[in-house]
Amino acid sequence: MRINRQNVRTIDLFCGAGGSSYGARMAGAEIVAGFDIWQSAIKTYGSNFPNSRTFEGDLRDMEPEEVKNQIGEIDLILASPECTNHSVAKGSAERCELSKLTAFEVTRYAKVFNPKWIVIENVVEMASWSEHPKLLEELWKLNYFVKELRLNSADFGVPQARNRLFLVCSKAKEAGLPSAGKKHVPVSAIIDWSDKYKYTPLRKAGRAEKTLKRADNAIKELGKDKPFLMVYYGTGDGWQSLDKPLRTITTLDRFALVVPDGNNGHKMRMLQPEELKLAMGFGSDFNLNLDSLSRRERIKLMGNGVCPPVMESIVKSLIS
Repeated sequence: MRINRQNVRTIDLFCGAGGSSYGARMAGAEIVAGFDIWQSAIKTYGSNFPNSRTFEGDLRDMEPEEVKNQIGEIDLILASPECTNHSVAKGSAERCELSKLTAFEVTRYAKVFNPKWIVIENVVEMASWSEHPKLLEELWKLNYFVKELRLNSADFGVPQARNRLFLVCSKAKEAGLPSAGKKHVPVSAIIDWSDKYKYTPLRKAGRAEKTLKRADNAIKELGKDKPFLMVYYGTGDGWQSLDKPLRTITTLDRFALVVPDGNNGHKMRMLQPEELKLAMGFGSDFNLNLDSLSRRERIKLMGNGVCPPVMESIVKSLIS
């Protein structure tokens, strides 16, 4: 059965900046509301989805019946439950487990809204979580057929390699699969090569020895005339070439562009939030420049985000 995409009323739980909603909107869905506990996320979401409702607060403190009375019937629930504590130990064990358990808010809302489809996005480590089988069981009890997909954003034309787990849930067993296999886009495609952003000499006084070692590793491999990226907070030699998709964007400021600067020297600058936005697969129309947002917050919004082209493909596979 073919669905009228404009009638696919959608809510986004743990919406962040709105990557899932942006992708679903590109697929033709109507974005009804976004929910998040972080004020900066809600402000960003509201700026980019002015015709949608926003709910700021902890989902656990909201009653889905009351929310439904305000926004009406819903066809699709998108959700990106807290993921940090699946991959990085943070705080006490009790706090970590409570964070992970936010995933069950999805089924609590699904029981009330009974949507045709649910898409849950998270880090791949979620599949190893001790409560993951229980989450699947809860979804099955609600009569959803569930497909577990591990998808790399680079396969969807995003200039970033970002592996994520998607639980694609449908009341119809014949739900399709997202269309991947696009040509990989190099990170060079999102770099602003103008003089808009300030560079500093690579070998200026006080530069950290580890930073210089990363740069020397790259220069030894590529030669002195090629630009490259230094990668902080990761494994490997600490750099990557520009002819491949960007390594995974995190909530940390971890990518520095290094370019030749004459006389065998080099200069460098950090990648900017606007460049990271493009590396996530957002369009230039997406507003990340709210005055209330710090640079750190902009980077965190992207690092916690969902790549819109991946969600677009998933939603198209469901509603087409």
